[in-house]
Amino acid sequence: MTDWIGDVFTSDVGWTHLETLVDIGTRMAGSDGEREAAERTRDALADAGTRNARLESFDIQGWTRGESEISAGETSQNCIALPRSPADRATAPLVDLGYGLPADFEETDLEGKIAMVRSDVPDYYDRYLHRREKYYHAVENGAMGFVYRNHVEGCLPPTGSVGSADPRSADSRTESDNVDEDPIGEIPAVGVSSEVGARLARRFDGEEIELIVEADIGPATSQNVHAELGPDTDERVLVTSHVDAHDIAEGAADNGAGTAMVVELANALAAREDDLETRVEFVAYGAEEVGLVGSTYHAERTDHDAIKAIVNNDGVVSDRTLSLTTHGFDGLEAAADEIAGRYDHPIETVPKLGPHSDHWPFVQWGVPGYHVKSTSDEVGRGWGHTFADTIEKLEPRTLREQAILLTDLVVELAGEDATVAHRDPEAIAADLEAQDLADGMRITGDWPYDEGAD
Repeated sequence: MTDWIGDVFTSDVGWTHLETLVDIGTRMAGSDGEREAAERTRDALADAGTRNARLESFDIQGWTRGESEISAGETSQNCIALPRSPADRATAPLVDLGYGLPADFEETDLEGKIAMVRSDVPDYYDRYLHRREKYYHAVENGAMGFVYRNHVEGCLPPTGSVGSADPRSADSRTESDNVDEDPIGEIPAVGVSSEVGARLARRFDGEEIELIVEADIGPATSQNVHAELGPDTDERVLVTSHVDAHDIAEGAADNGAGTAMVVELANALAAREDDLETRVEFVAYGAEEVGLVGSTYHAERTDHDAIKAIVNNDGVVSDRTLSLTTHGFDGLEAAADEIAGRYDHPIETVPKLGPHSDHWPFVQWGVPGYHVKSTSDEVGRGWGHTFADTIEKLEPRTLREQAILLTDLVVELAGEDATVAHRDPEAIAADLEAQDLADGMRITGDWPYDEGAD
């Protein structure tokens, strides 16, 4: 039966939900807007025909943006604070480190300086360097402040969290612990546009500047959205996204589109529920953008052995072709290839590890998980994490086409005969070493293994 394909291709369920999310306003972790988005997503999943649609709340460290400023010479340069920056100021000479590769930090005296780095890496470098990795290289080398310069032109200062992940869940803290300070970074951090960064490098490299960050920091609450379809089996397939977004934009691509996809898949799978041989659990996480907090909360409370596979949607719809990071799970790659062949439609598979989204709190312990994105020739996030992440850059056609492929992929994974072997955490740790990701995770405090695990 293929009637369902036409139903998905003419559906407006997912796109309507995307419009709902972007029209809320800020969906920053811990905000009223994030909670409204979670409630709307719960209701949309219930309307799609899922059962037990609900919210699960948890405590987080909240961060609310205040004013920020860079004073250089007699000028004031536009900037925005990076979430989890401390509310602080630094006055020191500016050092432009260009791309901010590890060698750049090793070769430069940053003690008592303010470091500025680009948001991309050069073509010759073999991997992407996350913002937090560059931030902690600056911290480790004695910098007093951090300036993150967008490589995408258009007067778009980038945002994105710094600081560390929450070291413990809220219910494991003692009375002496301070939730306000746990994940906050050590030095003030701001984002500047490509143009402002070029101006700072041209006019003020080596000159004293002042960097000021204001922010309100304190306890807050986030929540995960859960719902289910299919038989009531112990084993399940997780279909996930994150509902929060940075406060400076609509968060259409990152990650309104991913949550819209989860709702669209729920709608399609509800019509095919008899085809599901394993329970499918839909989860829209909160507080992803400030350290994968919602998915970590879920992973710490879930039987990993009961999870058959994870289909995590974060970066879909931005381009017509799906890209699935498979993290070395051969069974995930085989399932994606099966769907691509069935529809004679390209699906890119990337066998490397990708430790930056809500699949990772599970995958790091060997649970099979995809990071589902769109293909891109760009380095970094493009419009993401800027004011320009808006809905008119996406197309309903792309959401529908990708939803058809992902619907059948979930049905494939939920089949009784479908098996994807879990991996040993030691093997994941070894791959992180081999793919030059381990040192970056260590410097950010994200290395989860005992040093003997690799």
